[in-house]
Amino acid sequence: MGRCVIVMSLMMLMMSSRFTEGIWLNLPSTGTKCVSEEILNNVVVVADYVIIDEQGHASPTVSAKVTSPYGNNLYHKENVTHGQFAFTTTEIGNYVACFWVDGNHQPATLNLDWKIGIAAKDWDSGVELEFRKLESAVESIHQNLLYLKNREAEMREVSEKTNARVAWLSIMSLSVGIVASLIQVWHLKRYFQKKKLI
Repeated sequence: MGRCVIVMSLMMLMMSSRFTEGIWLNLPSTGTKCVSEEILNNVVVVADYVIIDEQGHASPTVSAKVTSPYGNNLYHKENVTHGQFAFTTTEIGNYVACFWVDGNHQPATLNLDWKIGIAAKDWDSGVELEFRKLESAVESIHQNLLYLKNREAEMREVSEKTNARVAWLSIMSLSVGIVASLIQVWHLKRYFQKKKLI
């Protein structure tokens, strides 16, 4: 029982560190900076971003765009110094958030607070909060395990198909080699017989 609690605590610590990410992006005056995260289906994602003014100048404005693994636009804003986007994933894969400086402004520093899953939920206080956190952690672990199980099954199926194809190719190559050798022996035998060497 004690080991189970320790393992569960470690998994929750790993998951909470994975689901909450504060990212600093140095945006060049031209070009785009993107961040991506592989996310499962039916997961809540919330992100806040803000331009950090370090020199006391007027903050440049940026544009932001978020796309799904299949290229669907989930969020798009232009000429802003801060913003927030939130969505629930409907596809499994890499979700990409891209930022770029508008116009001919100087480079900018952007802080992105990217929260996924448990970290994205707004919790109440009290015992119910802890219970709901644990329940969500268990559900997230369960979803991850199912995802990994499905991926493992897909990889095993691909591996088995590849092994079968390689085996057939080996058998065919061996058969072709044997047939070619027999034809060559037969041809040489006839040649030597015609020449009366054997």
